[in-house]
Amino acid sequence: SHIYKKNHDVTKTWKGKTDQLLRVDDHDFTMRPAFGGPAIPVGVDVQVESLDSISEVDMDFTMTLYLRHYWKDERLSFPSTTNKSMTFDGRLVKKIWVPDVFFVHSKRSFIHDTTTDNIMLRVFPDGHVLYSMRITVTAMCNMDFSRFPLDSQTCSLELESYAYTDEDLMLYWKNGNESLKTDEKISLSQFLIQKFHTTSRLAFYSSTGWYNRLYINFTLRRHIFFFLLQTYFPATLMVMLSWVSFWIDRRAVPARVSLGITTVLTMSTIITGVNASMPRVSYIKAVDIYLWVSFVFVFLSVLEYAAVNYLTTVQERKERKLRGRFPCTCGIPHSKTMMLDGNYSESDANSLAGYTRNQMVPEEEKQEKMVVHLAISNESNSSRKRGMKGHVGLRIIQNSHAIDKYSRLIFPGTYIFFNLIYWSVFS
Repeated sequence: SHIYKKNHDVTKTWKGKTDQLLRVDDHDFTMRPAFGGPAIPVGVDVQVESLDSISEVDMDFTMTLYLRHYWKDERLSFPSTTNKSMTFDGRLVKKIWVPDVFFVHSKRSFIHDTTTDNIMLRVFPDGHVLYSMRITVTAMCNMDFSRFPLDSQTCSLELESYAYTDEDLMLYWKNGNESLKTDEKISLSQFLIQKFHTTSRLAFYSSTGWYNRLYINFTLRRHIFFFLLQTYFPATLMVMLSWVSFWIDRRAVPARVSLGITTVLTMSTIITGVNASMPRVSYIKAVDIYLWVSFVFVFLSVLEYAAVNYLTTVQERKERKLRGRFPCTCGIPHSKTMMLDGNYSESDANSLAGYTRNQMVPEEEKQEKMVVHLAISNESNSSRKRGMKGHVGLRIIQNSHAIDKYSRLIFPGTYIFFNLIYWSVFS
């Protein structure tokens, strides 16, 4: 019985409904408190529960927050011996006056209603009111992608009264920067949240006048590691792969052409994949500069081989014309030392060894000379093989065109210089 007396039911004491305790029916709550007098101050504080997503394509963000309003309405005051407040749900909100705050530049927003409307109203005996609700809002964020993906974005969620100008309602942050609180567990996959802060200013509309506007500002810095793995590193590898053709023999047309076409198509795929997840902005982004310069390097490596192949063809054509004008007789050696394979006729052997049919020699003498010829030719053939094994790299270099030799130095050096400038400017 002692516990029952201590925690008595106020509704039974008043013997009436809850709205009768606050005398809701005795006042006209379609008008603001102190109607006709000075502007009513309405304090605001916000607790950000989560920053759900940032969309570059739609240029917006989605945030879930607790929005709380503080004001005084003497029409809701009630006598109390304990000076304790009374708490109500959203059903009473529809019967009294509440601030008509809305989100400027909002695309979509809703009050959570599971399992009931997430609205709370707390009334104190002197008429002070706390009005709290849980809201998810998707608002516009003007983003600048000129430094993407090495960029930082600053977005704002703006609050303002829809009907009451600054002469009727004065919105302000209840505790300054302390009015904005965030959950420490808030994190995003692509961004690092650097700072949350609040500001306020007046907004002017030509038709209706001046309004108090509150801003929730937050700065986001993009994580670069994802783009290093998915964009920059593959593009750099494709450029380096295109340089391999400079070390391939210039006469290996299928190898060099297929390598060049493959790297060009791969770079095109990387550029298309990056632009597919970005808005169609009319200015150049930082990633566009890197990818298109890399594409130009790959494309130039294909043009480099086209120039090498064309100049090689022209050079061979000139050599054939010179051989046609001045037939060379030094192609067959006049010395008697040459290699024979055993399948030869007498006339062939005599002619190749420097003998003619008129120079007849005895059979024994001919056989001795043939043995000498074969022995010397075997020695020259073995020494030739040893020379080929020892000078494979030298022969590849000798078969390279002068353009290939210069490209092996110019292309890597220029690309490294470009990377130094790029990362020093945008990082």
